[in-house]
Amino acid sequence: MTAKKQHPDFSQYRVISFDTYGTLIDWEAGIHGALSPLLMGFDDPPKRDWVLEQFAAAEADIQDFDPGLLYSTVLEAVYERLAFEWDVELTEGEGAEFAQAIADWPPFDDSVDALAYLRQHFKLATLTNCDHASYAFTFAALGEPFELVCTAEDIGSYKPAQANFDYLLEQVNRSFDCEPGQLLHVAQSLYHDIVPAHDMGLATVWIDRRTGQSGSGATKPAKGAHTGDWRYESLAEFAEAHRTHSAKG
Repeated sequence: MTAKKQHPDFSQYRVISFDTYGTLIDWEAGIHGALSPLLMGFDDPPKRDWVLEQFAAAEADIQDFDPGLLYSTVLEAVYERLAFEWDVELTEGEGAEFAQAIADWPPFDDSVDALAYLRQHFKLATLTNCDHASYAFTFAALGEPFELVCTAEDIGSYKPAQANFDYLLEQVNRSFDCEPGQLLHVAQSLYHDIVPAHDMGLATVWIDRRTGQSGSGATKPAKGAHTGDWRYESLAEFAEAHRTHSAKG
């Protein structure tokens, strides 16, 4: 078997598609912070990773049960489900406040600069499980880097469904005349992105934001073993790989 090169041959790709939450946005910090009203109901504060894993399980169940729900509605339902499971009494509007907190989920420190750099060299797109109204806040926080935004609201299903990646391929072809072999998909979640994109034959870059941490955090464990064609620990490291590659070229 031929050994995999350390970095992509960037000259092969015209478009880079990104996952947003977990890859560009520190959603684990945002989720954990917004769940604080529920966590106050515990005598002993639960560990952060346990909380995130509970979120991941609830989110996936709700999305699987009704893929047509807007993501804001999914978040509200997740909050209410966790309150029930944790035996915490809700006040009116708490679930909606949790959903609205997505506007405050922060970008990772390297996201804005790395995207601004990559945008000079590639067409950028995102495939997100969000809805348009909620994503507007995130889009602004990231510096409006994408020429194409594909949401679960557009598609009617949630990643890791194949339909979402089919839609992405259709849209990048329509918008940029880009063939599948010219698209590089970049994401943190093995479950939502890397494994299903790989299964469709797409080249993938894993941004391992949870390097050194156990478990899978706010995403369910992946059903496949693939961990990306290339791996970087940050988006800055990925952008630097391109910068170095271009300088050598």
